[in-house]
Formats: sequence, structure tokens, C-alpha cells
Amino acid sequence: MTLSKDWLTMAGPKEKLVIIGSGETAELAYDYFTQDTGYEVVGFSAEKAYIGSELLFGLPVVPFEHIEDYFHPHEHTAFVAVSYTQLNRLRSRLYNETKNKGYHCCSYVSPKANVGSNVEVGENCFILENVTLQRGVKIGDCVTIWTGSTVGHRSKIGDNCFLAMHVAVSGFCEVGAFSFLGVNSCMSDSLKVGIDCVIGAGAVLISDAFEGRIYVGNPAKPLPNRTTSAIIEGKEKI
Repeated sequence: MTLSKDWLTMAGPKEKLVIIGSGETAELAYDYFTQDTGYEVVGFSAEKAYIGSELLFGLPVVPFEHIEDYFHPHEHTAFVAVSYTQLNRLRSRLYNETKNKGYHCCSYVSPKANVGSNVEVGENCFILENVTLQRGVKIGDCVTIWTGSTVGHRSKIGDNCFLAMHVAVSGFCEVGAFSFLGVNSCMSDSLKVGIDCVIGAGAVLISDAFEGRIYVGNPAKPLPNRTTSAIIEGKEKI
């Protein structure tokens, strides 16, 4: 979607929303959607093996495998609220499965975010307070941008990325799909980050980052003989 200053009105009065997830990110999403939007959160859903309680905030937590039996996709909007597990693969998988079940997935953009002109934001994005998206920025689907981060003019963030707190992406940059940018990391102008990259906390990127590598330090360098494959496979954590 392309954002306008009246983006909050895109949700009808008390449009019903089901949150996919039951962990900390889902709880945060409940707070943000309840406080800032016209959506009414009516329930949560998680894969059956990961349901710890049948209630969250007094609302039902139903098995994702059969979510449509509880919250029909023609009557409910969905939001997949999952963190960067397996380098964003879990969130991406649940988003795609939710779409395949027939749900429309909405995005959350904080009213305290600073959104410039001609900004485009995809589905199922989670863009928190004090984020700045400068003019001409393009954000893909299923992207999370945490508090205080900046995406400079004309930059592009690919699908399924996660930008942690206070990340600075300068102008005319491109961040490849599934990448993770850690707290206080930054990129100089006109750089490219390949898909499946991890840019570590505090890293200062002054040259392009190549696909599947882990970058740390100032200036940021790839860790020798390390790739992100073990993170994607769930054998390591970021």
C-alpha cells in the first residue's frame, strides 16, 4: 500500500483482527493495534504445538492449523506477529500460509512514525514509533522496523527483513530479502545488502554486504568462514 496521512482510517470501525502468534511480539502487536487503530483484536492463533495457554488478554488462542474454523477469512483481517526467528523464515512461512488460507494481512504503521511523500509499504509490516521513512522509500511485505530507525530517501527494504532499534539506512540503499540489521547498525549511501545477511549490532557498513554473510565491527567486515545458513536452519540464533 502507499501511505497517506490518514492511513489510520483504512481500517473500518472496529474491523475484526486476529493476530497470528502468541509470544512477546504478538502481545506488543495487541497493544499497538488496540491503542492506535480502528481494528478490534478478537483473538490469537499459533501452531498447536506452541500453544501454552488457551487465553491471552482474555481472548482465545486457537490452533493455526484450523484458524478458519474460528475466525473466517471473509470476516477477519490477520496480522502475523512473529520476530526474526530463523532469519525471518518463520514469520515469512506463517504469512504465506495465512494468505493461502484466504486472509488479507494488514500492516501497522505507528502514528508517531515520520512518513515522507511517495512512501510505499507492503502487507504485514510492523513499523513502530519514532521510525522515519523518507521520501520515495519502498518497504516490501512482512517487514519489521523497530523503534527509532531511519530509512533514507529512495532506499528499498526487501521482503521479510527485520531492522532492530536505531538502525540507520542512508539514501539510495537496498537491503535484500530476509536480512537482519542489528541495534545501532548503519549503512552509508548507495550501498547494497544481499539477501540473507546479518549486520551485527553497532556495525558500520561502508561497502556492499554479500549474500548470506554475517558482518560485524567498524568498518563492518564479514566473519571468516561463517554464513547465515545455520541461523536459517535453526541451529544458531542471531
